[in-house]
Amino acid sequence: MTASQKVWFITGCSTGFGRALAQEVLAAGHQAVVTARDVAQVKDLVEGTDQALALPLDVTDAAQVTEAVEAAEKHFGGIDVLVNNAGIGYFAAVEESTDEEIRRIFDINVFGLSDVIRAVLPGMRARRSGTIVNFSSIGGLRAFPAVGYYAATKFAVEGLTDALRQEVAPLGITTLLVEPGPFRTDWAGRSANETLPEREIADYADTVGAQRAAFRADTGKEPGDPHAAARAIITALADDTHPQRLLLGAPAYSMAIEQLESMLAEIRANEALTLSADFDAPAA
Repeated sequence: MTASQKVWFITGCSTGFGRALAQEVLAAGHQAVVTARDVAQVKDLVEGTDQALALPLDVTDAAQVTEAVEAAEKHFGGIDVLVNNAGIGYFAAVEESTDEEIRRIFDINVFGLSDVIRAVLPGMRARRSGTIVNFSSIGGLRAFPAVGYYAATKFAVEGLTDALRQEVAPLGITTLLVEPGPFRTDWAGRSANETLPEREIADYADTVGAQRAAFRADTGKEPGDPHAAARAIITALADDTHPQRLLLGAPAYSMAIEQLESMLAEIRANEALTLSADFDAPAA
């Protein structure tokens, strides 16, 4: 392996971003550990090459997380880039949602991601190098009706990653938050559950119901190209001074700018009231 080659460990490679990223990483000459709950779904990615290793991985199974990371490190000697891509969606109003579905999405999108990070970090710390790429979403910056709990998981990933970045930077380890907009990854297709019809509340038909229907109707028509996104991630990480976050796609860019400008305007409009909360502050 040359100095420019890296060992990538990618979760959720059966479809979508994970699969596209595995293919583009290998095409770029890197080595890749490709994982999926059903390892048979990624066997084709490793056929005919000694640059890739396929491993079964359910990120909600802590023992399997440990086993997969240990197997990857034994096979390739270490992990240079961890990509936490595995995740699911869930369409429901906050009030319509069930405990089971709420806990499931957090188990996969947040706690599973955390378990993988904690399994990989000891090796990166020992080598004083490495990069952790966490998939967030434009939904980690801006929430929408029908995906409140999905957005909550992505807001959690944003906060966790921001803290992690500050903790590991002195150890030679970097982080990257990836924030895609709508892409043709089947996110709104088989990868997303929704509340049962009998739990739907009519009062939310014009907000949650309409948004849920729009998400489903757009499946397969999204403007984002997963392979182009994968190449953008590889390009971003080729620079030692890579960005802390990477928005992907024109909709994500425009929605992020709109959200942040709106937040800043509201913060400034309420400056006097905000400052009045301190001891000895003048009244608003």
